[in-house]
Formats: sequence, C-alpha cells, structure tokens
Amino acid sequence: MKPNHKGQAQIFQNPVLERLTRTHIALPISIFIVIAIGLIYYGITYSFINVLEAIGFFLLGWLIFSLIEYCAHRFVFHMDTDTPMKERIQYTFHGNHHEYPKDKERLAMPPIVSLFIASFFFFVFKLIFGQFVFGVVAGLLFGYALYLFVHYAVHAYAPPKNFLKQLWIHHSIHHYKDPNVAYGVSSPLWDYILGTMPKRTNSK
Repeated sequence: MKPNHKGQAQIFQNPVLERLTRTHIALPISIFIVIAIGLIYYGITYSFINVLEAIGFFLLGWLIFSLIEYCAHRFVFHMDTDTPMKERIQYTFHGNHHEYPKDKERLAMPPIVSLFIASFFFFVFKLIFGQFVFGVVAGLLFGYALYLFVHYAVHAYAPPKNFLKQLWIHHSIHHYKDPNVAYGVSSPLWDYILGTMPKRTNSK
C-alpha cells in the first residue's frame, strides 16, 4: 500500500462513527497518565503495595506493555488479509495509517475503545497478580501513553540529533521500506529478541 502524505482515509460512511475514529493525541496520553498515577497512589495509600513493590511491578507492567505493543502490531495490525472481512478489519485498525501516515488524528485508538481494553487488562492482571495489579497496570498504561507520544512524535516531527533518532529511523523503515520488520515503536527491544530487526547500515 503506497503511503499518501496528505489527506485522511474515510473508514465509515456514518459521520458520527467517522468522527469517533479521530482523536487528538493529547487526550488519550493525558487520560492514561492520570489513571496510571491514580493506580499507584491508590495502591500505596490503601496499603495494597508498598513503594518498592510499586516501582518493581510498575517496571514489570511497562515491560509487559512493550511485548503487547509488539505482538499487537505484528500479529493483529499486520494480520494476513486472506478474506474480505480480514482485509476490512486490518484496514480499519491499521491499514489506513499505512496509507495516510501523516494523518495526526488517527495515531491513537479512540479513548473509549482503549479504556475498554485497559479495563479488560486490569481484571485479567488482577487474577494473575492479585493486589500487585495496581503497580502492573500503572506501568502498562504508562507504557501505552509513552507509545502514543513516541508514535506521534516520529510522524509529526523531524528526528532529533541525538540517540533518539534511532526510533525515527526504525519506524520509518517499517512504513516506507519493509512493513514486515521493525514492529516495535516505543522500543526495538522485541524486534531484537524475536528476529524482526531490519537489516540496515547505520545512518549518520
């Protein structure tokens, strides 16, 4: 699918549904940072976790998010489109972004959808981690907010002249050279581990 640097895809004919697919990036970032802080505060205040546990499980949640980010991007957003239904789902969730990578209003899921998914993860991780869920999900949501910030930055701004430039290069390779590599956005960690790092020469 050839990238188009101008315009927006039309996903739904219904104007209300179409408007719901567009989100200013500051809204979900703010929502999930506030929720993450609230979870840590609640967990410590009501003695579900202490400060050291909060830090440790926060970092674990952040790591878990990085794997979820990678797997969702690789196996869901880039699913095989071997049926018309799969093709429609893939385009709705991610294909439109590859076609219009400069569309700043579609760099995040609508908050109502991401809040529903976050609630689902809270109950799943509550079953797994018990009272430590407050730290884990806080780290998970912080990871998501950071992902949104990085994803927006690499599409909206020129790369910085420091080590962070590699994030811009990594994601640009995914969009403009090979969509089957470089699935990590906020970090290339799982691309290194799972063998999807692009083969490239260092860019100066």
